[in-house]
Amino acid sequence: MTRSALVTGASKGIGLGIATRLASQGYGLTITARDAERLAVVAEELTRAGSPDVVVSAGDMADENFASALVATHGDRFGSMRALILNAGVGTSGRVADYPMRRFDKTVAVNLRTPFALLQASLPLLRTAADADLAGGAKVIALASMAGVYAESGLAVYGATKAALISMVEALNAEESGNGVSATAIAPGYVDTDMSAWTHDRITPETMIKVDDIVELVDGLLKLSSRAVVPKVVMTRAGTNGYSA
Repeated sequence: MTRSALVTGASKGIGLGIATRLASQGYGLTITARDAERLAVVAEELTRAGSPDVVVSAGDMADENFASALVATHGDRFGSMRALILNAGVGTSGRVADYPMRRFDKTVAVNLRTPFALLQASLPLLRTAADADLAGGAKVIALASMAGVYAESGLAVYGATKAALISMVEALNAEESGNGVSATAIAPGYVDTDMSAWTHDRITPETMIKVDDIVELVDGLLKLSSRAVVPKVVMTRAGTNGYSA
């Protein structure tokens, strides 16, 4: 059985970094993002990096129906899932007093509702992978945020969705880690990606966490045995007090 992983938000940034590392280790991959043309290019890069099979599925993470179709596509090709990487997300700032409800609904859909739907649909495939590798199990990695651990002004909605994602991971571990399926929420400060560009006037890219730092952490987590459960990892930026992104 080929080790396989499903990676959301895989066309750039953290998702691309993780997918590339997994490809180099021989994982079969299902990758998703909104831009089909960009995904096709990424698929070729991942094949050259070492993946024996790359499935491309473009879609909108705000559409919960896409989640079931995506997992079904992965299952049809691979039959199991060693790793589910919940990386895709949206982040917009706005104060509680005037945050638009339409933006609220989209943020909740992309950052929480669809990740939950993906996790729910993926569980049978994750359990199959865990049963086939009792020592290693199957892993879920969810990209959360420091804002989900320590509240920040202007990030109430974004932070709330990431806090809920962390809680979801902890509940999953309580329910499934005994079956070999465990999860980790990674809660970093600002990472040097396009998503953090809006804050470059305050925080320069040179002071942000590197994408490679996240990739190395994910790589290490995936190598842990099924006996070890790491519910949450908070990664702070050098030079900060550790309580803000």
